[in-house]
Formats: sequence, structure tokens, C-alpha cells
Amino acid sequence: MDNPWKSVSLSDYENHMKLDTVMQLQVLNEMMRSQFNSYDVNNAMVLGIAGGNGLEHINTKKYSIVYGIDINSEYLQTVKERYAFLSGILQCMCIDLTKEIEKLPTTDLVIANLLIEYIGYESFQRVIKQVKPKYISCGIQVNYNDGFVSESPYTHSFDKLDSVHHQIDTVNLEKKMIEIGYHMISVLEYPLPNGKKLIKLDFSY
Repeated sequence: MDNPWKSVSLSDYENHMKLDTVMQLQVLNEMMRSQFNSYDVNNAMVLGIAGGNGLEHINTKKYSIVYGIDINSEYLQTVKERYAFLSGILQCMCIDLTKEIEKLPTTDLVIANLLIEYIGYESFQRVIKQVKPKYISCGIQVNYNDGFVSESPYTHSFDKLDSVHHQIDTVNLEKKMIEIGYHMISVLEYPLPNGKKLIKLDFSY
């Protein structure tokens, strides 16, 4: 079966994420500002880049290369068009992180927001062991209600994501990172509407 993310419309995804009742696009954008600026590195990798939200925070004087990884080639084409000013720095790669890990280059920083939920702990461990970053910054979603997708006019665009969704929590994520040699260096919570929050967990090797 093909990965359902290949058939989710980017416009539906972004319009859903930026609704006042969801607010994830806005919160993730602010989170990425911090992620790109917190560490003394000149290269990074963004896993699950979608439409490129937050890439405007890349300091072109600091970064020599940023890899943008996604399974959806149409998302990546949009990213290239939207962020043409990052040409020469941003390198987009269409990769299935559950099957094509060997294609990933090494980088000093990995940013993975709302990504681990769709590949699971073990695949994420394998990704990290391949990329060998000094730092990892993850954004995960914690739900206090039943659904991981908030109700909106776009909700049904995400119906098939159930088949690839994994429930992720901070305790088990930290355990899985310790298993491969990483220790947690910071935790920051971002409250959201609809009984949800995003948690940013940073690790170093």
C-alpha cells in the first residue's frame, strides 16, 4: 500500500493547520525559529518538510546546506518554488524514511516536527543512526482528547493517516534516544487549542 501522505493535498494540510482552532502552523513556525538558531552548526536536515513552513528562519550567513526531506514529491516542488531565495543552500530529497534510509546524508542537526508520529520510534532510531547528528530537535503532539487530528472542514483529507500513525510520548521517546546514545538537553511545551499541545524535545550526542 502506498503511503497516504502522498495523496494528502498540501493546501488542505496547510489550511487545516493554520485554523484558529488548530494553530499548529503558527506554533510550528515559531518553534522552527528556535530550532534553526539554538545550535552552533552550519548544516541541518528537516524531516517531513511538507510545504516548508519555518524555512524563512534559515540564516543564509550561518547555514551552508539544509536538507529538506519528504515522501511527497509535490510538496518538495512547492518548497523549491516558495523558497527560491535558498537556492544553493536548500537541497530537497524525496525519501521514504521507513524504507530508503541509506539515501540520507549526514548532518549536524536534525529537525523532526510531527514526523516521528508517522514513522514510529524504530524507524526514527534508524534514521538518526544513519544521519549521525550532534543535535536532534523534535516536535511531538500530545493529545488530551481522542483524536490526533483536530476537527475542521479539512479533517477527512487525513482519514487514511490512521494506517501509519503511531502514538508518541515524551517518556518513550527519551528512552529510545538514550538507547542510541543521545541524552535530552531541553523540553519546551507549546499549548494548542482543542486540548492538545506540542512538546519540543532536544537531544545531543
